[in-house]
Amino acid sequence: MRALGVLISGRGSNLQALITASEAPDYPARIALVIANRADAGGLQLAAAAGLPTLVIRHQDHADRASFDAALDAALRSAGVDLVCLAGFMRLLTPGFVAAWRDRLINIHPSLLPSFKGTDGPAQAVAAGVRIAGCTVHMVRAEMDAGPILVQAAVPVRPDDTEATLAARILTAEHIALPRAVALVASGRITIAGEQVHYHDAEAAAAASVFLA
Repeated sequence: MRALGVLISGRGSNLQALITASEAPDYPARIALVIANRADAGGLQLAAAAGLPTLVIRHQDHADRASFDAALDAALRSAGVDLVCLAGFMRLLTPGFVAAWRDRLINIHPSLLPSFKGTDGPAQAVAAGVRIAGCTVHMVRAEMDAGPILVQAAVPVRPDDTEATLAARILTAEHIALPRAVALVASGRITIAGEQVHYHDAEAAAAASVFLA
């Protein structure tokens, strides 16, 4: 059983997906701590309702990114966390933090990476006229929206889609992909060698791809 730390900045819908998944007796991770960098993050109420420990570490209270990340690191280690998930955490982490948690730091991004990096993946997808969009769960590296890809979920882009409608469809896919990726890593059915993901069985490999109509 892996101890999971979840970092959030907003409403916490992906956190709720992890909470729901972790309620299953055979889920291989338990949420040990939820940290928000904003005191008004809606996900804090979701965590509290589920009886989970929460902590607010405001980035504004720290002189620089390094001291903020040091506070995050200390809190996670104090809680016994050994796997960290960024679930709508809207802060870039320092290379030092990323290195300290290498291959134990998971992020979800609302595009099929390596396409459409940045904060506006759905808008980029609509503007580009692609027919397939989706989300990517990946191990974090120092470069933004980069790292070994664990799970990807694809959704159709409809002719009348706006950024908002496509983002909502992608979010539904995120709620499937993120708990699945965390489970694959936490159960040891995925390992990382260099920048390559290795799936230990055919079922794990199949779970890495999600297609929603």
